[in-house]
Amino acid sequence: MSDVGVWVKRIAGAGAVALGLCLGGVAMAQGTAYVSSEKDQALTMIDLGTLTVKGTIPTCKRGRHIQMTPDKLIMVACTDSNAADVINPATGKSVRRIPLGDEPEAFDISPDGKTIYVSNEDEGATSFINAANGKVIKSIKVGKEPEGVKVSADGKTLYVTSEVASLVHAIDVASAKVVKNIKVGKRPRRMAFTPDGKELWVTNELDASVSIIDTATQAVTATINFEVKGARAEDISPVGVVMTRDGKRAFVALGRANHVAFVDVAQRKVTNLVLVGKRAWNVALDKAEARLFVVNGLSDDVTVVDVAGAKALKSIPVGRVPYGLVVVE
Repeated sequence: MSDVGVWVKRIAGAGAVALGLCLGGVAMAQGTAYVSSEKDQALTMIDLGTLTVKGTIPTCKRGRHIQMTPDKLIMVACTDSNAADVINPATGKSVRRIPLGDEPEAFDISPDGKTIYVSNEDEGATSFINAANGKVIKSIKVGKEPEGVKVSADGKTLYVTSEVASLVHAIDVASAKVVKNIKVGKRPRRMAFTPDGKELWVTNELDASVSIIDTATQAVTATINFEVKGARAEDISPVGVVMTRDGKRAFVALGRANHVAFVDVAQRKVTNLVLVGKRAWNVALDKAEARLFVVNGLSDDVTVVDVAGAKALKSIPVGRVPYGLVVVE
């Protein structure tokens, strides 16, 4: 690139939505879902209109966490390549690779797009990486096996989960210091903020639960426990979590229990359980929040769930051991 300090020109019309076909009574938006894969060096593309695979995009090794950049590009962390691949969805081409350090597990991006925050599992550290040149700005020691990474909307506080320590580390971004270690359930994985930023929801893979942190006090104020009829407690292993824009509902992938839970946020109550594929790992909503996409790591597919009806519409075969998904409309 001629100017690595800029992600890429914004993609015209990336957020535009058009209505098309219908499946199970759900209006379909035009666009593409991109699925990362731990075993294939490619992203699988799902057409949102037909809910079929329309192709793949080559990428780096062991693609895992995937999300959009502030400039509407796709970034995927490749654990075995120690890098992120940045892909332009308009062209289906890689724009650049950014070093992320050893064994990058997950990442988040500062609101201004200038800094990438990465969890490096083997190092037991969180790295602040300059997005323009890929250089490490800071490295902060945290608990063993850091996983989830989430920055607040104002960019001031970074949260990192430690799977072994069962902690969420609250880090002051300006000073790059851990200001609070928050005890949660066993093996915390991923996180989601409520839209007002007042709560942080943390999935606990080995506790069949979600811990809810008050971001003002940096303390756990509530815990939601999951039960699935016919499933052993140890198989209820929450990982992915996503929140609706109005903050009224959360969706949690329950891992080896092969279900996704619909949760009433205000009441702290599970309202529905939907059977999906094997090892429901990560979740994402479309723009209309009409469909929930559930990535199933052991059945090598993505289940599309009708949110209004709380029912599975279709499971779509994708790459081997799929991990994460982003929707581009």
